[in-house]
Amino acid sequence: MAIAQEQKEPKADLYVPELATVTRITTLTALEKMFRIKFNSGRPLGQVPGQFVEVSVFGIGEAPVSICSAPTSDGSFELTVRRVGNVTNSLHAMDQGATVGIRGPFGNGFDMAGLKGQDILVVAGGIGLAPLRSVIQYIFDHRGDYGKFTILYGTKTPPEMLFTDELKQWAADPKVDFRMTVDRGDEAWKGHVGVITTLIPEVEIDKNRTVGLIVGPPVMYRFVVLSLRGKGLADDHMIMSLERRMKCGVGKCGHCQMNGLYVCQDGPVFNYAQIRDYKGAI
Repeated sequence: MAIAQEQKEPKADLYVPELATVTRITTLTALEKMFRIKFNSGRPLGQVPGQFVEVSVFGIGEAPVSICSAPTSDGSFELTVRRVGNVTNSLHAMDQGATVGIRGPFGNGFDMAGLKGQDILVVAGGIGLAPLRSVIQYIFDHRGDYGKFTILYGTKTPPEMLFTDELKQWAADPKVDFRMTVDRGDEAWKGHVGVITTLIPEVEIDKNRTVGLIVGPPVMYRFVVLSLRGKGLADDHMIMSLERRMKCGVGKCGHCQMNGLYVCQDGPVFNYAQIRDYKGAI
């Protein structure tokens, strides 16, 4: 089964940040903001859902960030950034109209052409919804190319949920089976309470035609894999993104090396059957 869109060897210009402008900033949670960015040249990014870029804040540094939007006609793209360090803190302090540097896109993404005709089960935990949002948008834009579409989303608490307006739209859309949960509810929460794997028993899965796309915190992967195996899903029908310890984006620094694989180049999207025997993969 084709599961990742292969990225060719980076061209020389991918080593040099290209100037781009932040055209919109949206606050999502206390820790996350979404940035809409457009190259000053006007060219489109040309990303595949699941790829990432390196974002430079001049004078501070750069950081890898997943692309959270599908390719758009106006050439802009969106990044969801969690405030965790010097670069991301500097991004959060920016105003609309600021200039950043962009290298990429890098890595292998989800092979949306190879997934045509399949039932798609998205399992997203926390900020893992950000890279999967690009897949979700793509499927909605090409809904007739895919079978049954299910989205499972979980966070620790309700205030940590991303894209809340879009969550409401997905929940109301008859073309998708959308379910969400929180580990711990609050007084206002009326939905499901429990870790994300507690949603899986309720989902009907055709094991022969369903592909699970999984992104979330490392602790989530092992339990989701076990739950999906319990529903009869084979390992090669599970696809996940391992965005861990990436730094340079071009396979030179070695930070993301994993038993001979470079997550930034060989991934970040992997078929679980490829990596299940790699120590420390999940």
